[in-house]
Amino acid sequence: MTTERKALSPDVVGLELPASTFDYEERDVMLYALGIGAKELPFIFERNLKVIPTFAVIPAFPALMGLAQNVEINPVMLLHGEQGFRIAKTIPTSGSLTTSGTVTGVYDKGKGALITIDSTTTDASGETVFTNTSGVFVRGAGGFGGERGPGAGNKAPERAPDKSLAETTLDIQAAIYRLSGDRNPLHIDPDFAKMAGYDRPILHGLCSFGYAGRAVLAEYCDNDPDRLAGLAVRFTGVVYPGDTITTEMWDEGDGKIIVQSKTQEGRVVISNAAAEVKS
Repeated sequence: MTTERKALSPDVVGLELPASTFDYEERDVMLYALGIGAKELPFIFERNLKVIPTFAVIPAFPALMGLAQNVEINPVMLLHGEQGFRIAKTIPTSGSLTTSGTVTGVYDKGKGALITIDSTTTDASGETVFTNTSGVFVRGAGGFGGERGPGAGNKAPERAPDKSLAETTLDIQAAIYRLSGDRNPLHIDPDFAKMAGYDRPILHGLCSFGYAGRAVLAEYCDNDPDRLAGLAVRFTGVVYPGDTITTEMWDEGDGKIIVQSKTQEGRVVISNAAAEVKS
């Protein structure tokens, strides 16, 4: 029996999305790390394997898919607008995790609509492992007269970054990353990309998100996953496989790191971002 999809409007707020279970093993953890450009052995070798904290977006990703199954939106017009996570306990290198999600906001952005989703991921014992907040922008779906939503915070300071890290993505980076679960053809099929308005397939926003998270992990956490408590970003530009991503970071004190990422042309692709790190 199929569920009738709801029309996109503020009435969707409060909608509970179907819970999803994510079973994974060490191979999945290592594949994800490779998908976001990791080269450090603790993240890509099973001996003393550690989970990069941004992996938290992977078990929660089906919640976004549940949105398209329950709300009337055109998948071709979807863009990932915002993403954030907070870690509650160390992510295990294998196991079974269950994620439940709720639509928390539907905002009228004029040329499109922003839908926000909060999700909680628990382990087999029912304990929360991490939470996620996602924002999905639906092009062409605005104009219904709703609220515009909260403004963006975490602006980059008007000074040189305290630290920066530049990394060049592979030409096949999207092909690797998609094996962690996001099979959207926008990231691999040239014809689909052109239909969506792009010259060629683009890199997943969550792949760029992983690059930003790894930069903070390397520069402020000594690559210790337990020290990166959270990261929240706004996606503001397109990255193509093969681009160089430079992540700029500003230490605001008390464990708050403002983050911004640019491509080699200086195009800002992640903005209004902040990480929470532990000493």
